[in-house]
Amino acid sequence: MSDNELIYFRLLKKQVAATLQQSVPGINPNIENWKGQEIVYFQEDLEQKVKGRISEKWFYTHIKDENSKLPRIDILNLLSKYAGYTDWNDFRSKHQVKEEPDTDLVKKANKIKWMLYIVLGMFVFLTAFYIFRPKTYEFCFVDPDKNASVIHQPIEIILLKENQSPRHLWCKNGCFTITTREKKVRFVVKAAYYKVDTITRFLYSPKEEIHLKTNDYALMIHYFSKANKADWAKRRRQLDQMIAENAQIYQVYDDENIGMELFNKQEFINKLTMPVRSLNNIEIIETIYSGNRISLLKFRQNLNTPQQ
Repeated sequence: MSDNELIYFRLLKKQVAATLQQSVPGINPNIENWKGQEIVYFQEDLEQKVKGRISEKWFYTHIKDENSKLPRIDILNLLSKYAGYTDWNDFRSKHQVKEEPDTDLVKKANKIKWMLYIVLGMFVFLTAFYIFRPKTYEFCFVDPDKNASVIHQPIEIILLKENQSPRHLWCKNGCFTITTREKKVRFVVKAAYYKVDTITRFLYSPKEEIHLKTNDYALMIHYFSKANKADWAKRRRQLDQMIAENAQIYQVYDDENIGMELFNKQEFINKLTMPVRSLNNIEIIETIYSGNRISLLKFRQNLNTPQQ
């Protein structure tokens, strides 16, 4: 028997109780609570109105206790007629009961639904974890003239992040890595013989090459310091063109007691081009340009090569 059939039967029992109340006004309106004389009143009224009879045992079986089976159709017709209807079909046709789905099917459907929710939740979690987890990206620096990695000198990296102080890193093998959840990165690259550059990259590939811009003037000065002094007059003219008139030029010493020594433009050119060398094999640390001329130069002397 379906749940809908039980609903119709419960509704019929209420109608039966209401019918008896018309004959016996003081009777309990809840038919399930009838006993003894109340059942007798019902039996008598049923016989008088529809010429039918039910036993007390039947009443306890189908009315007092919740039964999973409906009474026989002839009894349903009898009770329906007592309540004022032609028969059981007439009673059901005049009462609309909302269809209730099968309980087992509902339980199974709910179980499947919750399993789908769990699977979907796990999928969303794993997808979000994959998308938003920190990822590692590697940037390698390449000399555009040599088409080779910049591995023979340290490179300073200054990471720039909005609303945060710059973060300084160093790489000595030509590559550096960062781990981030961001979709874009911005950093400044500083290397002795390359121009300072600010790099902005949207992060798509786990590894990317960055071509540095060669600092030609810094390289020339370095080569001048290593070469012999033939044609020194030509080199003086070249240095004069490369360096601004008011340039600030610093020699940095490893000895902390000396620290740093300042040269003006002419002093530096003299030291770099005189036949008797006072500077030998210098290493450029930093250059700053005003227009296309050097306005600031920092260098140190490589003492591994003896002075003449």
